Amino acid sequence: MSENVYIIGAGIHPFGRTEGRSGREQGVYAVREAMADAGLEWTDIECAYGGSAAAGNADIMVNELGLTSLPFTNVANGCATGGSALVSAQMAIASGFYDLAVAVGFDKHPRGAFNANPADYGLPEWYGQTGMMLTTQFFALKIQRYMQLHGISRETLGRVAEKAFRNGTKTPHAWRRSPIDLETIMNAPMINDPLTKYMFCSPSEGGVALILASEKKVRELGADAVKIAKISVKTRPPDSFEVFQAGVSVKDGGKPTVLASQAAFEGAGIGPEDIEVAQLQDTESGAEVMHMAENGFCKDGDQEQWLLEGWSDLDGKLPVNTDGGCIACGEPIGASGLRQVYENVQQLRGRAGERQVAGSSGEGPKTGYSHVYGAPGLSAVAILQR
Repeated sequence: MSENVYIIGAGIHPFGRTEGRSGREQGVYAVREAMADAGLEWTDIECAYGGSAAAGNADIMVNELGLTSLPFTNVANGCATGGSALVSAQMAIASGFYDLAVAVGFDKHPRGAFNANPADYGLPEWYGQTGMMLTTQFFALKIQRYMQLHGISRETLGRVAEKAFRNGTKTPHAWRRSPIDLETIMNAPMINDPLTKYMFCSPSEGGVALILASEKKVRELGADAVKIAKISVKTRPPDSFEVFQAGVSVKDGGKPTVLASQAAFEGAGIGPEDIEVAQLQDTESGAEVMHMAENGFCKDGDQEQWLLEGWSDLDGKLPVNTDGGCIACGEPIGASGLRQVYENVQQLRGRAGERQVAGSSGEGPKTGYSHVYGAPGLSAVAILQR
């Protein structure tokens, strides 16, 4: 039987733009913050997993952290890089081989939208020539289709962004820390219809590190621990409709987020109604709207009422993206999924400051849910319990 695994240390380098500091150095900063949080030294760590998309190999961090000869595995899995590093570290401890592990992600992207190479995704050059490798185009078309199918208004997209910026004002690690009102968001320059510039996240910089421990080590250290109830990573099933896909199937296929969510809930032995705080992938406003339903928190179309009534606000029935999400924090690919887990750790420990969620008991949430989605159709879900 596998061991229970806990998070006992969490560290973050502020997201945004940090001139003069490389992505790897931001990752090193986060690791040191996590070790200080857990009261550990680098020599205590037994194995590490980490990665970035644009800032080099994570294992080179040992030059700054120390040459202790520990196994350090580079992880590369697109937007699920952080989630994959976390599940790798979790499995290393659950197997019984290690008692302490680090999962780390960082990145430092150039300015401008992500614009991937078609050949890297098995696509012909014409797909890139149409502009569809520019993800803003794809996501705009996907949410257009969803809005028509399920009666979602542009105002709902605007309210998602308004909430994100409002939460960002309360978050020290967020990049965008100024509120933006709904009218400004709706009337901002249109990037790809129906999404204005304030409805998108931006590629950015940052680093996050989490220290994982076995139950034995938690008891030995007397650590302030948060249990990893379940992590699930799934790729696309047949007939799904995903980013960097050249067509839509006539069949209504499955979705990787739905599969990952269902597996996570089943593994944790709970349901969506038991979650008290959630971080959902919000590459743009439409992504958060669609992912609310795909993760089982509402039915398709119900998001209209959710955003109108403030049900996903910090004081709502299910606070979503409490630190401002990707829209307020930006998206350094290697770090973004781990940022979501970091935020849930802070919430479950009662350390989230101005953005702290009360939870059903009024004394802080006991369950946290994080979800990341990325190309070419993969999703990672992590459920934490206190």
